[in-house]
Amino acid sequence: MRTTAALTFAHRLLARTLGPGRVAVDATAGNGNDALALAGLVAPDGMVHCFDIQAEALEKTRKRLEAAGLGHLVRYHAAGHEDLLSCLPPAHHGRVAALVFNLGFLPGGDDTVVTRPETTLAALDAATAVLAPDGSIAVVCYTGHPGGAAEAAAVAAWCANLPFEAWRAARYELVNKPGSPIIAFFVERRTEASKTAMRSSGIDVHSLLL
Repeated sequence: MRTTAALTFAHRLLARTLGPGRVAVDATAGNGNDALALAGLVAPDGMVHCFDIQAEALEKTRKRLEAAGLGHLVRYHAAGHEDLLSCLPPAHHGRVAALVFNLGFLPGGDDTVVTRPETTLAALDAATAVLAPDGSIAVVCYTGHPGGAAEAAAVAAWCANLPFEAWRAARYELVNKPGSPIIAFFVERRTEASKTAMRSSGIDVHSLLL
């Protein structure tokens, strides 16, 4: 899992809807960067669900979270993120405050094992089903590996097709970055209750996602 400007930006946006006691999902555990950030935001009594099909990724993430003293906040799922709806306990359906997808392959691992558009889109559909009323989804796409650009295009199309009255979807990209683009998409559920809650917290959501 890579730490990039796009990923750092995604963490900052997700932090708006996370806090102690909340539930988060790391849909691609990788090396544990996202899980560590999420666990720090939901501590001391929240929960992070981590998904990955590679045992190596889950083990790296587990060791990283335990070293940080946050391992007790994490539940690990040896499954693809497309299975998150069936893997999450029913009590957490509709309560997930934030989900993060860091697509591509495991850095330092087998670069032929990559996320794919069909399973990523199924996972995004599942994410909308478990999301809290004020919840948000961040998706970071890397386009430099085979299939990466096609996956980013599929995520962009999925975001563009979300109904405007119920969702806001934004795109973040460093347009002067050399090499292949890294693109972050940020999706936010829009309800009157969530808009009122964010206004009362001092956040002007209209200035962030118009």
